[in-house]
Amino acid sequence: MAVRVADRLRGALQSVGPSPSPVSLREAVRAGAGSALGLGLVGLVLATSGVDLRTGLFLIAPFGASAVLLFGAPNSPLAQPWSAVVGNTVSALAGVAVTLVVSPGQLRIPLAVGAAVMAMVACRAVHPPGGAVAMTAGLSPDVIGALGFRFALAPVAVGTIALVVLAAVYARLTGRRYPYRRFDDESSATARIGLDENELTDILDRYSQSLNLGVADLARLIGAAELQAAGHRAGPLVAGDVMSRGLVTVGPDSTLTDLAQMFDTHRFTSLPVVTRGGRFLGVVFQLHLVSRLRGGSAQRGSDRRFGRLLRRDGTVLTAADVMDTTLPFAAPDTPVTALLPMLADSGCDAVPVLDGDLLVGIVTQTDLIAALARQTLADPLVD
Repeated sequence: MAVRVADRLRGALQSVGPSPSPVSLREAVRAGAGSALGLGLVGLVLATSGVDLRTGLFLIAPFGASAVLLFGAPNSPLAQPWSAVVGNTVSALAGVAVTLVVSPGQLRIPLAVGAAVMAMVACRAVHPPGGAVAMTAGLSPDVIGALGFRFALAPVAVGTIALVVLAAVYARLTGRRYPYRRFDDESSATARIGLDENELTDILDRYSQSLNLGVADLARLIGAAELQAAGHRAGPLVAGDVMSRGLVTVGPDSTLTDLAQMFDTHRFTSLPVVTRGGRFLGVVFQLHLVSRLRGGSAQRGSDRRFGRLLRRDGTVLTAADVMDTTLPFAAPDTPVTALLPMLADSGCDAVPVLDGDLLVGIVTQTDLIAALARQTLADPLVD
């Protein structure tokens, strides 16, 4: 009995504790610095936009709450541009309307917030700081009496738009995405999960998560979970167990004609590029060769096809000019679990396996499918 009570108490304490997923110090600094920078720049925008600074209602407190969402939780549906701009603006309109009509503060303030919430829900623009915008209006009846509905335009709408624009620029500069992803049937492999947008929306509504997660992010999470589960099915396999070892490689000085002949002879879709000592330099995919032959950056001569094999200075293009040097790579002991997302989402069909900087093998999508099939057939739990 005592153990059961202790377990319940522990569970209750955990439910009111911090999020189980810690945030890195780098992300905390990114969000904090962005909020400070964004609010500072919004203050400058408002100070030069004709807002009457004597009222004290220009860089209003709700902007701080909006900054928390826009810079600290940019993937939240509550932080998206429509929610932020429309949510704050209609809340300001509701707050001003109530403030101009209702005199007693004990009634005016809660009615302003309630009207703002109804307006945000009706406009599908729920943005929690909007409640604070309406409350700010309710707390300042004299100033609102002087400003009227102009309060909704400036500082609220102008300041929120500026904050959203700054958040989008800051996200791009710091490696985040804002606004968040839209659902796209042609999205990455981890998001192609066999469910359409309506079905994903229904799942979010069923579990009351529409305000916490977007449809595209839900698809990405489900796809990532499926890949992780497939990796578990692979068991202890590592890259060294499934990689192709008898490699056909090319040197960095191989011409595009040489590459075309190699692709035609061996029927490969990719060719690793290595030095004479076996040091890995990159991979040439058939797509790179086709793109170079079809298009535009090479010198055009009387023989158009030959012209596309030349640089602008007339020298012959080589593998070093068209190889991909940014694709992911693995080590011989890299788990197959880690290879799955590389091949699913990186836009390539082969992952080089390196021992130091030496190429020792390559894992293709075919290699991985064959390994997973063998593992599944060997599993006695599979019918």
